[in-house]
Amino acid sequence: MGDIKKFPEKSSTAEINAFLQKVNVTPLIKSTGKRGRLIFAMDATASRGPTWDRACQIQAQMFKETAALGGLEIQLCYYRGYGEFHATQWISQSEDLLKIMTAVGFLGGYTQIEKILRHACNETQQIQVNALVFIGDCVEEDPDILCQLAGELGLYNVPTFLFQEGNDPIAARTFKQIAHLTNGAYCPFDSTSAHQLRDLLNAVAVYAAGGQRALEDYGKQTGNAVLQLIHQIKKG
Repeated sequence: MGDIKKFPEKSSTAEINAFLQKVNVTPLIKSTGKRGRLIFAMDATASRGPTWDRACQIQAQMFKETAALGGLEIQLCYYRGYGEFHATQWISQSEDLLKIMTAVGFLGGYTQIEKILRHACNETQQIQVNALVFIGDCVEEDPDILCQLAGELGLYNVPTFLFQEGNDPIAARTFKQIAHLTNGAYCPFDSTSAHQLRDLLNAVAVYAAGGQRALEDYGKQTGNAVLQLIHQIKKG
């Protein structure tokens, strides 16, 4: 597995302002007539509250960015506590997703990434899933099992985009391997780069709704980290 280039950890205020300005003037992209399907998976164990709050703020923009491409359906998945795993119905309205996300409580427990990957495999065998997003900070499972499932997702053409908070080396290594095996991408972030998480999640939503061409068009408008995400997908 070749080296996977990391995204820059921070962006300047000028870059953020430039990004927002570009989004405001981004022309509509021709609709595909179909809604993209994105599984949005998160760790809901005890320490994840702040990141969950940021994701709640981001999700509305994800729907907005994909409206011109035919729209987006998101299925929220999360784990917490002792073996507790949840997957919602497919949701096409930002308000509905926000209600669910704000009602979730957090419980301590081990990671259950295997359940997320298995669930994604099962879902895409029924109706194609266009992308899987996972946000977490550690891996407490057998990496070989996770990579085996990632290989299956790769065969099903479900790219996985993994966003790591913190710097746990085991998580970083495992997330990179999953990204590589699924032809997805990996990105580290922290509390000082929440805006970058927003930018990249928007890009993944565009990818799920319109495919690589739509992502490339979006990348030309936004540049920076989004272009590096495109590079990872092509390199995969």
